[in-house]
Amino acid sequence: MIESLAKIIPLAEFLKLPETKPASEYIDGQIIQKPMPQGKHSSIQTELATTINGVLKPQHIARAFSELRCTFGGRSTVPDVAVFTWQTIPRDQNGTVANTFAIAPDWVIEILSPDQSQTKVIKNILHCLDHGTQIGWLIDPDEQTVLVYPPKQQPEVLDDSEQKLPVPPFAHELNLSVGLVFAWLLM
Repeated sequence: MIESLAKIIPLAEFLKLPETKPASEYIDGQIIQKPMPQGKHSSIQTELATTINGVLKPQHIARAFSELRCTFGGRSTVPDVAVFTWQTIPRDQNGTVANTFAIAPDWVIEILSPDQSQTKVIKNILHCLDHGTQIGWLIDPDEQTVLVYPPKQQPEVLDDSEQKLPVPPFAHELNLSVGLVFAWLLM
């Protein structure tokens, strides 16, 4: 079950706290611990990040990160998959990937866990879209549905296995369907 600490603290103070497992997020001054990922969630998350990286990373187009803390716009969240275009990946002075990501992902993907609040997850996706994210997905393994959130548009409900999943323009080479995403649960 998701835990919430009653005490409201500043974001800077939250960021000094030790990391928790599963990760805790900072939303509206409160610390909310994410639920522990289970089998369906983990299967989709792993396959999706691997697939995105297999197509986009070798060409230096974009990179998918699993469970990466992103802190921006007064929140600090840990999307299931955060995709950054190659040029937006924060880097240290020596060119390696930075530890701190203080920007919104270019593409955010959340996978609903059984004990997770769909409303909370949608609010996190909308927060990302308000801060420059190009597209958001909410994958519901139990319903075998993907809700696609384009910026400033009505979400799209995709639940037919033949439906192609919309991706941001930088990821146009990806060919993902609803059926493929949920077939990963059978493999």
